[in-house]
Amino acid sequence: PDDLAQHEPQRVALYKAVAALVRAYASISDNLSEAGYSPAQTKAIEQELSDAVALREVIRQASGETLDLKAYEADMRHLIDTYIRAEEARMISDFADMGLLDVIVKSGIAAAIASVPQGVQSDRGAVAETIANNVRRKILREHLHDPAFYEKMSMLLSEVLADLKAKRIDYKEFLKRVATLAGQVHAGLADDTPEPLRRSPGLRAIYNTLAAASVTGVAECPPGDGWPEANPTLDHAQRIDASIRGGAPNGWRGFLPKEQEVKRLIYEVVQDTALVERLFDVIKVKAEY
Repeated sequence: PDDLAQHEPQRVALYKAVAALVRAYASISDNLSEAGYSPAQTKAIEQELSDAVALREVIRQASGETLDLKAYEADMRHLIDTYIRAEEARMISDFADMGLLDVIVKSGIAAAIASVPQGVQSDRGAVAETIANNVRRKILREHLHDPAFYEKMSMLLSEVLADLKAKRIDYKEFLKRVATLAGQVHAGLADDTPEPLRRSPGLRAIYNTLAAASVTGVAECPPGDGWPEANPTLDHAQRIDASIRGGAPNGWRGFLPKEQEVKRLIYEVVQDTALVERLFDVIKVKAEY
């Protein structure tokens, strides 16, 4: 009802009746058959109780009387910390809050394995899955920043796992390859990324997106630090990078007319509306633009 106040006596009476019904049922629920109730009567009583409790909950919801426990979370945590005892925490590694990928990159794969619980260390399959899951989690978390690169890393990770499961490589080779892969995922670039792309994550993401689209005929970066005399993909990426840096309006994110202007700057270089959308999504998450 719109005016709940006028129904206050009925609501209070219902609450009391339901409370009495619950108490009466609780006192005899284990001995209904001994008290002479048939199975059908027992089922009817349980249904009546269920309906009454459900009706009470509906009225509570309608009258805003439901209890929000969020206000009591701090007090409950205090009670748990004060009165519920547990054994002291046991240090299982010396790496504090470092993630497994950080340990691999900074201290090596052996240190990373030593940092996981003993039950995992003794199972090579569990170690492989643990490392792979941590690498994949990083890939998923960073995917939007450079989709083309992280999709490639995801494929390489799947290949390494497949090779291990099919016994095309041994456990030692798996650890070597996954450590290399983890380092690349952690850094956000491949080991053979040429110097012009190392200086700017934004330029690198633009280049990788263009290379994945193969719009210029250059599918990948060449190995090493050098470039061939002509690299149309790099040229396109650098033109887009310079155009956005020099021509994007201030505060363009989230403002449609300004976002359209950014897309126009991209389109002037690539002349492909579908590719413009892919590049725009990458550029939009890059703080440097």
